[in-house]
Amino acid sequence: MKNFRILFLLLLAPVLFFTACQDDDHELGGMLDKSEIHFKVVQDYEADPGGNTVILINETPGTISMWDYGTGKSNREIDTVHFAFQGDYVINFSALTAGGIVEMDPTTVHVTEDNLSYVNDPLWTNLTGGPGNEKMWILDYGGHGIFDGPVYYYEPLTTWEDFQAGTAKLGWAPAYADNTWLIPEADKASTMTFSLKGGPILTTHKISEGVDEKGTFSFDAKTHTLSTTDATILRSPSFIANATNWNNKLVVLSLTENALQVGVRRTNSEGDYLYVWNFISKEYADNYVLEAPVATGPDEGFDPTFAAGELLTMLTGGPSSGHVWKLDAAGNPIDWIAGGVGWTESAASSSDWGWNSSWDAVASDSWIRFDQFGGQNYTRNQNGTTTTGTFTINEETNEITLSDNNTLLQNAASGLNPATSTLKVVKAFPADFQSKGIWFGTSYDAAKDEWFAFHYIIPQ
Repeated sequence: MKNFRILFLLLLAPVLFFTACQDDDHELGGMLDKSEIHFKVVQDYEADPGGNTVILINETPGTISMWDYGTGKSNREIDTVHFAFQGDYVINFSALTAGGIVEMDPTTVHVTEDNLSYVNDPLWTNLTGGPGNEKMWILDYGGHGIFDGPVYYYEPLTTWEDFQAGTAKLGWAPAYADNTWLIPEADKASTMTFSLKGGPILTTHKISEGVDEKGTFSFDAKTHTLSTTDATILRSPSFIANATNWNNKLVVLSLTENALQVGVRRTNSEGDYLYVWNFISKEYADNYVLEAPVATGPDEGFDPTFAAGELLTMLTGGPSSGHVWKLDAAGNPIDWIAGGVGWTESAASSSDWGWNSSWDAVASDSWIRFDQFGGQNYTRNQNGTTTTGTFTINEETNEITLSDNNTLLQNAASGLNPATSTLKVVKAFPADFQSKGIWFGTSYDAAKDEWFAFHYIIPQ
């Protein structure tokens, strides 16, 4: 009910604005009588002899359309819908007026023939198995060679076109093995079936929500959107309240024979983002054979070995010399390095919640310098403010300790602000440090054997 009230207010806003512009008293307009509401439901028999193509027309100025045609919903003034299967379809129309919602009597259209061309498309086949078939999907908890977990986070306006072009911006791709809070283990047995047996039918079996649903769905293979009625896609119960729209025009980012990704916009106080739910077909999951893992070693440069004095020379350039180091903002500035293996590839890998615009502002005009001018000295220039001190090196542990509780470059606006004065050299490249830089570890999670590290480079 809360979500309905929010939708009502959002839809009512343009009508109220229109009324306010016409009425000097700025009072809420009266409720229109049903006799004042005019609309048409027209079957286009030229397009389809069986009446499969139906045109919906709202002829009442100053109102907002609220169509429910069984296989989907629409708020357009004029819309065209296609019914692939013969049968009777009830179309409900309501007009949102300044005084409230006026519900009209339902209209029933009779479709006398199937027109499977509306669902005979490769993407429809991937989703449903094709006309006369059905296909069952489950959330991917990882371990099937496609996704690492059931939900990823993308920027809110990400589209099918972005994803296919490789320009979609991934915010976070949590592996379920490390983030079991995402969804209960029990929902591994939850299922979602898209069927074209006599109509576009969606059925679900949701363990944690404790419901079995049966409804309808509409899929637009051109705009790559999915709408459902009387049922929703599989999702984690703890995410339900975070989004107001679980039914209408959900964005489909990818759809193959074995995998499906459906995006739902987050609308709660955490901020606008796109939850992307990762599904695999039940048949694929049941027949998947886990391949033997390919043996991989740690990242290049992990846990480096230095000759005596080599780390000091790399940091400073040698006696009576100094090197300026800057955050690798244009490359890969931060990483979580677990078991010697990092996962970020660029700043975009952790965009917004890791590396963000506040870090860009810090990195653009700030630097640190290690030098040997009369000692082992450390200088931090933070947007024109200079902090100085000295440093020592523990060659047995590859740790650098800054005097006076000094730190790396700071960003008070980030929860990832480095606070330690002892830096672990997690990755380094003694033979190629001028182009590959150095990774300074600032915190360590022993349970995951994981370092959080900042990447500094020598500006070229």
